[in-house]
Amino acid sequence: MIKPFASLVALSLLASCSAGPPRMPLERIDRVLADAPGAAQPGKIVAREIEFSRAARENGQWTAFRAFMAPGALIHGQAGAIDAGQWLATQADPPEAVQWAARSVWMSCDGRLAVSRGRFRDPDGRIGTFVTVWQQQADRSYKWVYDSGALDDLQPDGQLADDGAGIIVSADEIIQGYVADCPGSGGAAPDNWANLRPAGTQSGGAQSPDGTLHWSWYHYPNGGRSIEARYLVDGQWETALDERFPVPESQ
Repeated sequence: MIKPFASLVALSLLASCSAGPPRMPLERIDRVLADAPGAAQPGKIVAREIEFSRAARENGQWTAFRAFMAPGALIHGQAGAIDAGQWLATQADPPEAVQWAARSVWMSCDGRLAVSRGRFRDPDGRIGTFVTVWQQQADRSYKWVYDSGALDDLQPDGQLADDGAGIIVSADEIIQGYVADCPGSGGAAPDNWANLRPAGTQSGGAQSPDGTLHWSWYHYPNGGRSIEARYLVDGQWETALDERFPVPESQ
């Protein structure tokens, strides 16, 4: 079920995308947020992603990752999910940052946990997909606790358009936001994530404090990665995200 607010986000930004390269997307998001009900507001994550990407361009890629990172955050790459703070402490900013923009956001009913999926472009012009998990902090700001991404196997050769956030994306992509139903007396039983995995698979994840959004990551013995998220809809668990990144070519 898409909440009324989620529809407003999608429609507001669809209008801006179809009208050509928008230069000030945050203003459109702010207008939607003014009427957004409840604690869960996916537009705040969209705005945060824009701020994050802008900081990477202006201040340096890894500098921005450190600034927007929550304690204990993980970066999940080809070698597995590693401590982001330790790894980022050794990284110098590249001459040019990767650029990205969110395309979908799923949020718990209490607004304290969100998963975003979007598209990125590296300095060589190659396109890929990323997944980021955001957690609300004590000061009510959002910081990322998990990040993973990979280049597309097949790079696009069709019509592309600048979405105004500094990244080239498919012209027909829009931003959509989804909010989990709030828990009630007749809610679903806890999700046990009972999917079979190969022996030796590493995994992790968490759920929102209100139990309405779960996410999990997996790193397989062959080097493949996947990220899954489910959220509560009409008393049942619905798959929000099932992103699978390819096995590295060296494997």
